[in-house]
Amino acid sequence: MQSITPVIVALKFLAVLALASLVGCSEERSSPSAKETSLSLTAWLDEQYEEQVLQSPLLLTYLGRSERKDELDEFSFDSFKRDLTWQAASVAQMEQLFDRDSLSDSEKLSYDLWKYSFNKKAADESYFYNGLVFDQMNGLHAYLPTFLINFHTIDSVDDFTALISRINLVKARMDDAIDVARQSSQLGVVTPYFAMDGVIDQSVKIISGQPFDADSERDSALWAHIKRELAELQEADLIDKTQSAELESRARAALINSFAPAYEAIIAWATEARTSSPEIATGIGSQPGGADYYDHLLASQTTTDLTADDIHEIGLKEVSRLRTEMLAIMDEVEFQGDLQAFFEEVRNGEWNYYPDTDEGRQAYIDDATLAIDNLKSLLPDYFGLLPKADLVVKRVEAFRERDGAAQHYYPGTPDGSRPGTYYAHLSDMTAMPKNQLEVIAYHEGLPGHHMQISIAQELEGVPQFQTQLGFTAYVEGWALYSEQLASEMPGTYTDAYQQFGRLSSEIWRAIRLVVDTGLHAKGWTEQETIDYFMANSPEPYESIRSEVRRYIVMPGQATTYKIGMLKMLELRSKAIEELGDDFDIRAFHDTVLGAGALPLDFLERRVMQWIESVKAA
Repeated sequence: MQSITPVIVALKFLAVLALASLVGCSEERSSPSAKETSLSLTAWLDEQYEEQVLQSPLLLTYLGRSERKDELDEFSFDSFKRDLTWQAASVAQMEQLFDRDSLSDSEKLSYDLWKYSFNKKAADESYFYNGLVFDQMNGLHAYLPTFLINFHTIDSVDDFTALISRINLVKARMDDAIDVARQSSQLGVVTPYFAMDGVIDQSVKIISGQPFDADSERDSALWAHIKRELAELQEADLIDKTQSAELESRARAALINSFAPAYEAIIAWATEARTSSPEIATGIGSQPGGADYYDHLLASQTTTDLTADDIHEIGLKEVSRLRTEMLAIMDEVEFQGDLQAFFEEVRNGEWNYYPDTDEGRQAYIDDATLAIDNLKSLLPDYFGLLPKADLVVKRVEAFRERDGAAQHYYPGTPDGSRPGTYYAHLSDMTAMPKNQLEVIAYHEGLPGHHMQISIAQELEGVPQFQTQLGFTAYVEGWALYSEQLASEMPGTYTDAYQQFGRLSSEIWRAIRLVVDTGLHAKGWTEQETIDYFMANSPEPYESIRSEVRRYIVMPGQATTYKIGMLKMLELRSKAIEELGDDFDIRAFHDTVLGAGALPLDFLERRVMQWIESVKAA
């Protein structure tokens, strides 16, 4: 039930960064031309990245910058192609200007990453229309209001008027996305019924309340945000009541004339598409080009050459191993019955849940915060590199909250002005077992996502683009590795049921290897996948169903967690074997974290170079 890293159209855990990478730029770009340079590779890459960043208004805002704050990126194949053309020219220029063989190891890594990122994007081109544009997990319909509320900061009147400008652009941008969705459908891409239901439900919630419904007694989430921001501008004496009323009127007009029609168009499209959605959901293998697309996604997501069959077999072996460890926990607590009965005890026991009340929800947030705070004091014994950015735990906004949905993390800004946020779906507390609170907190916060992503953003001495990369196998592999690492620290997982919660979390990721490949390469149905989950996990049914539906609309992504974790454990074992008494856990972790997120083969190369350097010392 841990974090998600969506990849379709707009959302990845590095949300706006991936968005810019996928959909490209919002205006024509000139390709870099070859030129002589006296710059180092790092300085040259920083120039290139700055040019790239300036083409994406959303990425600029995500990074905490103020440029182009009144604009939105385009969402079209043409914009994707413009960005790809620019990247191709940039890589060609790099190869002309710099002799790779003469570079240092760290420079070679940066050189290869810049080229790898282009090659990865180029490989995506053939599959631009294969994925889903809107579903219950991803899409502009949920992302844009989240972005406008949480990322578009308002510290001045100009910031507020920029927000109005962005709201006025929503209709045009959403129309572009709907056009892509229609073309995908015409090519045979199938949107499952539950995905359309989710899109409709979320979109209706977004435009419910004031000012969309003049008779409503409550404000919509975006309108409430706008009113709060205006009140704060008044309190700061940046505007008076008259100016506030004028700005409020302009914001209301933008919401009614651009924002609402955009969502009405999405609802109309989703309602229409729902009529052709099959009631039995399966994977993409049977869709036109689906098998090739899935192979592409596995390679892209895991950054390996593992096949679907390889991943399926790894999953089966890991599920078997973890079931054995779970049996040991069951014996430790002297439970009478088989493992399936123990699953039911943990799944259904009232002792394992907070009250399904506002008090229970706040207790969950408080306890998750406490678990993270308690771990902070342990970090210096395991890491040299430590994050500077703060972390907060928050409930997901009502318009995108879903029962049993995965918890997730949004990064802060590189300058620390916005903290990282661990978001929890708390609408249904019966889907939030207490014995998994600790493991989720470590995954999303410390030493997991918040630590890794914050350290990456705060890195010095590497090209800036490297601090913002988000390869899923690395990012999610680290977070899953962190769950086990936390178990090696004193004072964590203090009873058998918390340990069982950690194993439940890990087997969850092992099951993913089996069911994701089962769905998309072996023809499993939604129900067959749910049945396999229920037989091998104590997770609540609602969580399992939500997760299965996530895998159906996000092929391949769920395989990255375990594949990444296994590689990191393999590299640590290799380092211990090679170095013996010279192995230093702090230095190992700094090596893993010290260059930002990497493809797994790049990570292996970096760790092996570190091992050789220690041997030579």
